[in-house]
Amino acid sequence: MIPRETIDKIHAAAKIEEVVSDYVTLRKRGANLIGLCPFHNEKTGSFTVSPSKGIYKCFGCGASGHALKFIMEIEQCSFVEAVKQLGKKYHIEVEDREMTAEEQQRQDNRESMFVVNEFANKWFQKQLWETPEGQAIGMSYFHERGLRDDIIRKYQLGYSPEKGNPLAKALKEQGFKEEFITNNVDTKIGVGVVGKSEDGRLYDRFRDRVIFPIFTVSGKPVAFAGRILKKKDNVGKYVNSPDSIIYSKTNELYGLFQAKQAISRTDMCYLVEGQMDVISMHQSGIENVVASGGTALTKPQIWLIKRFTSNITVLYDGDAAGIHAALRGIDMFLEAGFNVKVVLLPDGEDPDSYAQSHDSTEFIRYIEEHQTDFIRFKSALLSKDAGDDPFKRAALIKDITSSIAIIPDIITRQVYIKDCAERLHMSEQVLTNEVVSIRRKKMEERDKEAKNEAQKEAVNPTAVVNPTQVHQQKPVVAPKTPLEQNYYNLIQLLVRYGERPIEVDGTVYTIGEVIIYTLEGDEIAPPVPVYQTIMDEFKAHCKDEGFRSEEFFKFHPDPTVSSLAIEMIAERYQFVQSNGERRLGELVTQLLYEIKLTVINMQIEQVEQDLKAAQEAGDWNKQAQLLAYQPQLIAQRNEICKILGNRVGV
Repeated sequence: MIPRETIDKIHAAAKIEEVVSDYVTLRKRGANLIGLCPFHNEKTGSFTVSPSKGIYKCFGCGASGHALKFIMEIEQCSFVEAVKQLGKKYHIEVEDREMTAEEQQRQDNRESMFVVNEFANKWFQKQLWETPEGQAIGMSYFHERGLRDDIIRKYQLGYSPEKGNPLAKALKEQGFKEEFITNNVDTKIGVGVVGKSEDGRLYDRFRDRVIFPIFTVSGKPVAFAGRILKKKDNVGKYVNSPDSIIYSKTNELYGLFQAKQAISRTDMCYLVEGQMDVISMHQSGIENVVASGGTALTKPQIWLIKRFTSNITVLYDGDAAGIHAALRGIDMFLEAGFNVKVVLLPDGEDPDSYAQSHDSTEFIRYIEEHQTDFIRFKSALLSKDAGDDPFKRAALIKDITSSIAIIPDIITRQVYIKDCAERLHMSEQVLTNEVVSIRRKKMEERDKEAKNEAQKEAVNPTAVVNPTQVHQQKPVVAPKTPLEQNYYNLIQLLVRYGERPIEVDGTVYTIGEVIIYTLEGDEIAPPVPVYQTIMDEFKAHCKDEGFRSEEFFKFHPDPTVSSLAIEMIAERYQFVQSNGERRLGELVTQLLYEIKLTVINMQIEQVEQDLKAAQEAGDWNKQAQLLAYQPQLIAQRNEICKILGNRVGV
């Protein structure tokens, strides 16, 4: 078990803004920082980081937490893994803890797979740098491609020998289990650096190839791409790691780990197709570049870029395949709210070759002189095919207006409509009407899909949620009744200001003590179990040296307690702040009376229901008891209303 003191050290050392900024580009807004939420797709930043409170909160999907919880969510790892990661970041030694069998198995699987990749990555590099074959074949290839040794090391490039299965043997000698070095397609367990033939023999998946490791945003080797150097029949140029529980090719971008700081600094990202394109551009001095890895661009990849910038310039070869690839990617970027430009390189050139023959100044000058927005790009490209054919021109206009229609910002849409009208000699109003019509149809389709999904959930409430859907984090407690809301408000006061002193009838108490002892004295039980937990924990620890209620509950080991506390701390509108902290004592008193009033009103309503039932049953004794009790409740209600300054008709 990890000692509580170690966890407290990590909580104290971890600065939420430093932890989050490793994954999200943050911009200053008042006392807080804001960026695009990494947990759901959004076009306008609603993800807020509060350095003073040490928490994050997304006002779009509801995600919230402290530094440890952020790491758990973003890396999809266990508490222990998150503690270790932050311990390493802040140079704090972390001892392990015992976990449940299920937790241990899940963590072991992920950790074992990352460890296999770490070993394989170092092994590939060793083969490249320290073996005659690696030097003669792998290093010669990289040098022939114009790469410097420092760049080869920075991208941790490697080599896998041609003969035998030396990596499989090395992994087995190190004691790695076969299930983690191979890959099970069904369970997605195993990283697949080793393959298994039908007769059970193990072979090196990447043999006779140079190796390009693929890293997560945080820098863990999650997969590999291997390029063959000798042309062979029926053998693909590239072999890639299979999908696993730690890797999906649709969710990663090559070079993002090395490029993320440059992307944030320049507020611009260049997107290319292949690994060598990235590396050569980086070597030439253009570091804010990533690659889709030779696969069709996906929405998760686009939203990875969106964490760091909303400006994208897509670089493609000047051939027909490059042009059509550019067209396919444009609409996805537009829909995500990007400012997107397209650059077609000269015929016969790709980003790799162009970077090899030009320095960064020349390359960037070419980009600036030749980049174009999608209207100019599409209209110029498609107009060649359309010519004077009216049907083809109509199809061209529909194609472009379809792209304009998916742009989320209305002002940007209008600017493009105006530009398109001028370029294509069309009426601006006609284009506007077409865009409006397309957007209306899209909305109707989305509404229809949403209704269908709702019907499916109603029929099958246990259906598995599609992981590509927008993540919506439900609040820990969602007050439904007046009593629940009043209690929520009081517990929020206890969490935020529990240790603050206030004077009651000449005696000084803490706010938490006043809340707890008043509720217990009036025997008003919490409507939600977690409220009772918070009150019990406050009573048990409020006398501890240095106790601060907000910090204590924010970092509470019970995830339900800490999640609720963070919600209460992070709420955008704080009723406490709106009333002023100097009136905390008055506010506590008011809320306690409001709870009493709510309870009495509930009791009066219950008496009325019981009285009606007694009348229907002809139970005269019960009626007499209730009629005697009812005026007492009404008198109590009137007294509380008088205190609160309200009027109630009796």
